Amino acid sequence: MRIVLIGFGTVGQSLARILTNDRDWLVKNYGFEPQVTAIADSRGSCRDDNGLKLDLALKVKEKYGSVQKYPGNSERKTNTHQIISGTEAEVVIETTPSNFENGEPGLSNIKESLSARRHVVTANKGPLALAMPALLELANHTRMQLRFSATVGAGTPFLNFASKCLPGEKILGIHGILNGTTNYILTRMDEASLSYQKALAEAQEKGYAEKNPDNDVKGLDTAAKIVIIANWVLKRRISINELEITGIQNLGPKRILTAKKSGARIKLMGRLTDSRATVKPEEVPADNPVCVPGNLNAVAFSTEHIGDVTLIGRGAGGEETASAIIRDLVDIRSEYSI
Repeated sequence: MRIVLIGFGTVGQSLARILTNDRDWLVKNYGFEPQVTAIADSRGSCRDDNGLKLDLALKVKEKYGSVQKYPGNSERKTNTHQIISGTEAEVVIETTPSNFENGEPGLSNIKESLSARRHVVTANKGPLALAMPALLELANHTRMQLRFSATVGAGTPFLNFASKCLPGEKILGIHGILNGTTNYILTRMDEASLSYQKALAEAQEKGYAEKNPDNDVKGLDTAAKIVIIANWVLKRRISINELEITGIQNLGPKRILTAKKSGARIKLMGRLTDSRATVKPEEVPADNPVCVPGNLNAVAFSTEHIGDVTLIGRGAGGEETASAIIRDLVDIRSEYSI
């Protein structure tokens, strides 16, 4: 399987390490031999139709901050159009940062890849949050696969669980904690009586929160995941603009304490029912299975016959997200002769 990798940040580099270290295991167990023919980051690109040496690409990235110094066929600018259409590959992996305003550059990268008859695996929530129905329609029209396990739950298979472990069971809705950053902040506000600003600073120091945490704390990341679950699991054609979204940035210690006294915890909850899709801080009973601490994620699927089924796991991290990408690659490999 020949692969173009667009985006070589934390996730892209974690993926390169796993593909290097686990190559023999993947070949032996899945007959899956990945060959990355091009890598693009924000400052440049490199390509080799015979396959790049990923360990060398990682060293170049670490030393120079870009793959543009990779020996051989490399560029000091990133022309994703040329890379996608002109490189020998069956799959494009899109891991550029999520943009919830217009979805770019990921949205164009995905559209162009599908139109060029490349399967797409993405960890980028922005394009799906804004245009998932259209992208699924394009994938169907071109008869290409669009996979996105890494966008919800990272290494924890929330989407696969719903589609593969609950067949024949009607899923009525979902609710849960879908953002580890906000869950960590709220946990620290509860357990250590920290202010929002102090808990946020601690999350940033530990690497759980970005320097600009708006996507997380304003509820956009959670909302994007609700959109993806709605479209994929419940077959509801919605976008992020249709959700009611309230973040945690205005929460004070008083509300945290009031909930605690009543045996509950304040959590940023994403909810999806037949009629509404919401993201907002809610009081959740401490003994509720979705009331998980720290940076964990938890999603409950409300079903018609067996009640709530809850899945808990880590929902972020470069290595965890990369593992979900590999899961999608293996699935594509098993369904197509590549």
